[in-house]
Amino acid sequence: MLSFLPPPILGPLVFFLFGLNTLFWGALLYLVIPAKVLVPHRRWKSGCTTLMTRIAEAWTCGNNWGLRMTQRIHWDVQGAEGLKRASSYLVSCNHQSWVDVVVLHKVFNRRIPFPKFFLKRQLAWVPVLGGAWWALDFPFMRRYTKSYLEAHPEKKGKDLETTKKACRKFAGRPVTILNFLEGTRFTPEKHSHQDSPYRHLLRPKAGGVAFALEAMGGRLRSLLDVTVVYPEKRTGFWDLFTGRIRRVVVRVREFSIPEEFMRGGYLENPELRERFQNWIREIWQDKDSLIEDILARSAASLSATS
Repeated sequence: MLSFLPPPILGPLVFFLFGLNTLFWGALLYLVIPAKVLVPHRRWKSGCTTLMTRIAEAWTCGNNWGLRMTQRIHWDVQGAEGLKRASSYLVSCNHQSWVDVVVLHKVFNRRIPFPKFFLKRQLAWVPVLGGAWWALDFPFMRRYTKSYLEAHPEKKGKDLETTKKACRKFAGRPVTILNFLEGTRFTPEKHSHQDSPYRHLLRPKAGGVAFALEAMGGRLRSLLDVTVVYPEKRTGFWDLFTGRIRRVVVRVREFSIPEEFMRGGYLENPELRERFQNWIREIWQDKDSLIEDILARSAASLSATS
């Protein structure tokens, strides 16, 4: 354990370990990409995708090992028991920083299919990462703005069809789709600007979840609602690397997704849209209360030991 090192030394060391781990497994991933591209056989491509997914999971294991060797984090995780790699899930989570992604990988790696998220089509051209996302079958989507659709009504529905086509590659195998319902990271400024009715959350964007469910064509039947709390209110990558995050609380709740929400029609059916939004709001209200309870218990525990 290297957690005794002072932050000015620990931070760069952890950054180096994460970078080295990424370069090693990333290089292996890119060695497999030509085999997937050049051989036009469906089962061969599927095998290459499986191999690259194993590489991504090994990359996650490497990052987790780096955290164990350099950090003294108490992981308080409940609700992740009984999950299956052979099942498909839609994962929703509150969003405070990109450390959330590290936490989600830590909690779910090799328990459920490797998490993927919808990406804007333009991100396919991001150096290094774009190729890795494509190789791992992250679904790229094309979303048209409201003003664009008003000027080009013939494009209505084309964005969903394009995304559905991208999701067909998941047919016959389990998948996990990750969605941050708030659409952005929580900050007090954003919370105030939104006039959010929740104490610890921004307003959820139900449309993004509805879009994902319809694009996946009914393959996602379980929602894993994940609540991540950092009781010390330190959430940045540098806080993580320098050992300032000492406790992470994770609560996982599994919900069955109602059948009517998987059939689509969110935009066209106002009554369905209202029911769907109410369903999301209820989940979000419970999440907000859960965060309040976790923070209150943490504060009480800290007061008792001080």
